[in-house]
Amino acid sequence: MKRATLIATAAAAAVSLAAGSASAQTLKTVKDRGILSCGVSQGLPGFSTPDDKGNWTGIDVDVCRAVAAAVLNDPTKVKFVPLSAKDRFTALQSGEIDVLSRNSTWTLSRDTSLGLNYTSVTYYDGQGFLVRKSLKVNSALELNSASICVQTGTTNEQNVADYFKANKMKYEVIAFGTADETLKAYEAGRCDVFTSDVSQLYAERLKLAAPNDHGVLPEVISKEPLGPVVRHADDQWFDIVKWTLYAMVNAEELGITQKNVDEMAKSDKPELKRVFGTDGNLGEQLGLTKDWVSRIVKAVGNYGESFDRNVGAGSKLNIARGLNKLWNQGGIQYAPPIR
Repeated sequence: MKRATLIATAAAAAVSLAAGSASAQTLKTVKDRGILSCGVSQGLPGFSTPDDKGNWTGIDVDVCRAVAAAVLNDPTKVKFVPLSAKDRFTALQSGEIDVLSRNSTWTLSRDTSLGLNYTSVTYYDGQGFLVRKSLKVNSALELNSASICVQTGTTNEQNVADYFKANKMKYEVIAFGTADETLKAYEAGRCDVFTSDVSQLYAERLKLAAPNDHGVLPEVISKEPLGPVVRHADDQWFDIVKWTLYAMVNAEELGITQKNVDEMAKSDKPELKRVFGTDGNLGEQLGLTKDWVSRIVKAVGNYGESFDRNVGAGSKLNIARGLNKLWNQGGIQYAPPIR
């Protein structure tokens, strides 16, 4: 019995050691490299897009800058890797990128069959339809026999099939490899409708020669929770990416902003002392420093600031926050507490 117990204890210790070693792999790689490799879209205004000098902005970009701030203490230490919908998951699986922050829908099959983990929801979205106003179509239920442009490698194709079948309507799908190809085909008149996530439709519409000649129909036909993705079997990295976004959401709820973060860090309130690391070692439990939340908020602001700047009222997209409002303001954006 004693020998069996010793063997079992040794085996458990070996498993624990191996798990601990695996769990720190990505964090160590990023720190040793000094750069975070972040997979983003090939250019989607409001989410991830470069300017003519190669400077990336967007809500998905902010997530990666926030991770870099938390891990490397420098939000500029990010290499942005533009990826198509078709290639995005392969790039993460192969280790080409450390995190995928690219308007990617969280589904059961993706979460279980790709060797990847979704960490949290950056943006609650849903699929819709963009049409020319000249067609005088006011509802998706009027799209019987329409031709529909869609990007391959997305959840959009299945959603269209489900919606049209459920409503006993005919349709023709014309699929393209990239978002740009899909949009150009729509603008050239190769199809009647462009379908994608509603946020993407607002962003892509800005690229059209006459944006005001096109409108997004009111129907939202699916749930599309979008968020950052990491590889399986690296729990520490999973926690870091997950809690980076949660830190941004908690900061908004607590009234912590880019402008007042230093002043708020002096507070004697127990909740704020835990958040700022003046009480406890929560940051260190993640493998970060005590001031990890301060680093994040100084780099990109709280969740609301990032949303408004990139896709909301302070942006060209001017998308209403809707479901992405905080839970205590009528939305469903919600983060576990930092305690």
